[in-house]
Parts: sequence; C-alpha cells; structure tokens
Amino acid sequence: MRRSRSRNIQPLLREISLSKTDLIAPLFVDELITAPRPIEAMPGQFRYPVSGIAGVASALWKKGIRAILLFGVPKEKDSGGTSAYLPEGVVQQAVRRVKAEVPSMVVITDVCACEYTDHGHCGIVGETRCGPDLLNDQSLILMNKIALSYAESGADIVAPSCMLDGMVGSIRTALDDAGFEEVLIMSYSTKFASALYGPFREAADSGFTFGDRSTYQLSPGNSREAFLESQMDADEGADILMVKPAGFYLDVLSEVATIGLPVAAYQVSGEYSMIKCAAKNGWLNERETVLESLTCIKRAGADLIITYFAGEVAGWLDEE
Repeated sequence: MRRSRSRNIQPLLREISLSKTDLIAPLFVDELITAPRPIEAMPGQFRYPVSGIAGVASALWKKGIRAILLFGVPKEKDSGGTSAYLPEGVVQQAVRRVKAEVPSMVVITDVCACEYTDHGHCGIVGETRCGPDLLNDQSLILMNKIALSYAESGADIVAPSCMLDGMVGSIRTALDDAGFEEVLIMSYSTKFASALYGPFREAADSGFTFGDRSTYQLSPGNSREAFLESQMDADEGADILMVKPAGFYLDVLSEVATIGLPVAAYQVSGEYSMIKCAAKNGWLNERETVLESLTCIKRAGADLIITYFAGEVAGWLDEE
C-alpha cells in the first residue's frame, strides 16, 4: 500500500479534495451597530452593520466564495417575531445590498424567529400539555411570512431552521403561490439539540428565556429519527437537505446522503471555537485541523459545507 503514498503520487490518487465552491460563509448582520463588532465567543468572527455587509460579501467573492448564509440581529424584538418579515428588516436590507454589489453571489437566508422573538424560541409560543412551548402550526404561518419577505428581497435560497413539522411543504406552497417557484429551499432537515450552539447564541443574540429547544430539535442519540426528518423534508419538496452540527454527526450525514438530494453540513459555532481556542493555545495546528475536519465532512457525504472558516480556507486552497 505504501507504493501509492509516495509524495508525488498521493495527489493523483486523493479521493476527496476540497473546493471553494463546497463552502458557504455564514454572516451576522446587526441593525444596531455602525461598525463591525467582534464576537467574543468566536475569535475572528464579527457582527457587521447593514451598511458594511455588501463589502464583506464582495471580499469573500474575490476570494472565491460563491455563497453566504445571512443571520440578522434586529433592533426590536417581540413575542411574535414581527421584525423578521418587515420589508425594511435587517436581513431584507442586507440581501438587497449584497445583490446590488455582488449580483452573482448566492444569498441564502436563515428562516427562523429565535433572533426576533423576545422569548428566544423559534416561532410562536403558547400553552401545550407540557406547559409553555413552541406551537407548530401557528409558527408555520410566521415562517411563511419570513420566507416570502426574503424571496421578495432577492434571496436565492431560503433555509428554514426551526425544525417545525411540515415547514418545507408549507414554505414551498407559500413561495409557489406568490410566484417564487425558482427560489430554492435548503432545509435544516436534521438539526440536533446540540450543546455546540453556545457561541452562536452570543453571535446572533438568540438565547431563550425559558426551557430549551429539545421539543423541536432532535435528540443526539436518535439516528433513525434523524434520517426520517430529512426524508420527510425531501418528500415535501426540499431542494437541499442539511445535517447540523457536522463533525459529531458524520454517521448521520452519510445516511442522509443516501436520500439522493444535495446535502449541506453545518460546521457550527462550537466546532469553530474549539479549533480556534486549541490553536490559540498551541495545542493544534489550525490550518491542518480545519482542512482535515472539512475533508472528513465532505468524505462523509456533504455536497456543501457551511463553515465560519470559509474565507480562511479559500486563501489556504489558493496557496496549495
């Protein structure tokens, strides 16, 4: 076997290679700031003002990144998440600015309400048999409004992350009825109730005021249920499926890839911050660890990888 591992032969026989077009860069847009604000829990990441987001997207485009995923931090929150679907909402403004500056950039918008509700849950909350919790069908109506407002602003892909039953079918119908048949849905189809989202909640100001999200996100131990969630979203009309987080769930990613649709994997904030902190302390080589982690995610079946390392990786790939 070692004959094929000589240094000049290895590149010819490599089974999996990363490409810039594999990568999607998540970006946070804050309606309340006028200059980039560092995210303490995610070294090297920032919240960007609406006025500056087009420049960030343009810089990524010049590096070879062809898709971004936008998250908004609004100036106002309420129990119904109403600022999420305002025509002049933070993400809606950001989409228009990016499309004006970089028309060919694929703009994906996260469709959820956790950043926009004062309780921090992913939709409309009410009484259930187990006390206050997310109400499924009432929240679907809200998701339809959010997705439509993003499509009207020019988003190429809407990405529902709320893990509501029926969310893909509901949004697909709403988009089609409004004439947005060409807007894709990238569903967070298999999203686990993970401890790895902690840094994101600082980044997006999306922490919850009571309970947790385990009644709508998946239990980490349930692989069969995880596969069924993606299969159901595929049946409802999803164009792209997703597994989130990525690194701890490569077995699930591999299974979801067998459905046959394109699959995205989200290397989440906790994965990013663990590598960053270990590298800062000299415990890991950052570049080698990041490239290995992304290669393994792709090897497991991901067609697209959402990663906060996207910009850095683009530069590293150029060097190679």
